Amino acid sequence: MEQNSKTNWAQFIPLVTVFFFWGFVAASNDILIPVFKEAFKLSQAESQLVSLAFYIAYTVGSIIYVGISALLKTDLINKIGYKNSLALGLVISAIGTLLFYPASNLGSFPLMLSGLFIVALGFSLQQTVANPLAIALGPIKTGSQRLTLAGGINNFGTTIGPLIVNFAIFGAATSGVTHISIESVKTPYLILGAAFLLVALFLKLSALPDKPALTESITEEQGGKSSALKYPQLVLGMIAIFVYVGVEVSTASNLPAYMEKDLGFAIKDIAPYISLYWASMMIGRWTGAVEAFTDNISLQKVLRFVAPYLAFGVFLLVNAIADHDLAPFYVYAAIILVLIVADMSSKGNPARMLLIFSGVGIFALLVGMFTTGMTSVYAFTSVGLFCSTLWPCIFTLAVSGLGKNTSQGSSYLIMMIMGGGIISWLQGYVSEFTGIQYSYIVGILCFAYLAFYALKASSILKAQGIRFDEKISGGH
Repeated sequence: MEQNSKTNWAQFIPLVTVFFFWGFVAASNDILIPVFKEAFKLSQAESQLVSLAFYIAYTVGSIIYVGISALLKTDLINKIGYKNSLALGLVISAIGTLLFYPASNLGSFPLMLSGLFIVALGFSLQQTVANPLAIALGPIKTGSQRLTLAGGINNFGTTIGPLIVNFAIFGAATSGVTHISIESVKTPYLILGAAFLLVALFLKLSALPDKPALTESITEEQGGKSSALKYPQLVLGMIAIFVYVGVEVSTASNLPAYMEKDLGFAIKDIAPYISLYWASMMIGRWTGAVEAFTDNISLQKVLRFVAPYLAFGVFLLVNAIADHDLAPFYVYAAIILVLIVADMSSKGNPARMLLIFSGVGIFALLVGMFTTGMTSVYAFTSVGLFCSTLWPCIFTLAVSGLGKNTSQGSSYLIMMIMGGGIISWLQGYVSEFTGIQYSYIVGILCFAYLAFYALKASSILKAQGIRFDEKISGGH
């Protein structure tokens, strides 16, 4: 079956709806964390069990998938089809949202966590299907750009998710509501579950292929190794994915507690800044998606400046609609210039980009730790800008040279998304000794490892005769 010569937009557009949901729910967790913390009288470390339950489900889901495939002695997704697998994943997620009803009525934190766990369990199956499917719906040379574009849609969900959930729980920003009722969480998640079921039906009736034309790696296999785990770039890359998702998630999930406890923000007023963090991811990924639209180099250069500010405009628009004061955010336009300069300095090399962006990420966290007020808030939110392109960099370095073991290696990398939960919990635990602001030392250590991996993986791959001359981008 031959690869499409052009992107099949009629199939790609329905597919990106699931990318939107992943972002919407993941970022909304950052609103649930302070709500649960107050309602259930939790410590900061206990509140981070929200992230832990959500992200550990990705690993559990991957293990279940591998186990069922082993029992069937055939790949589960290939057996039931890509379209059916997506629909099944959405139904599983919908079942998870149903638990919010008894959990709210009973005031049960464990039941709330169970609901989030099952939602993410469905997401695990969706992720396994949707990423390679996005690559398959067009020419392989722009497959990574389609992933970047899908990642941009994902981050549109992360941008509006906190705002919508915040409104559903607290009401209008100007309403003055400060009392938190755990039952207010019930309605938005039941509506979300209904949306999952509608999208499952929509995808089932869509033109998405059940058996897409997937392209194998064309990189020459180094040494004909029998297992992906025998490649050092993959093993080190698994740790890199773990700490990358960790710093991405923990930076945002610990921010509400910092703003509330150290800066005196009301919980209901924090949502725009959580939205800004995830919008920063969108800003970076929209910049990386321009190559999916045009081959014109001159136009690409223009779009690299236009795309980030267009994404920033989306953030401002949704916050204006939510009736939030936009004045505090205009200064962020200057910080976006740092992203553009860092992107241009990388010259498209994934190892160089990982090294530069990790270095700037460390600098941003240091500024956040050793300044006060809004300067520290903007420093912490800017970490989203410098995390935005790291997933494709790490993924590319980790699977390069794996040959026939590429698919196996990819599944191991997806398992390591659990870092988002474990690192968030770890930072919450550290904060009980250092204070929340200085607990961001955990994020600095994560970025330090990513900088090390950039140098080490580049060295390993050069020894295998693999070099990167073209920009490779994508999105998680």
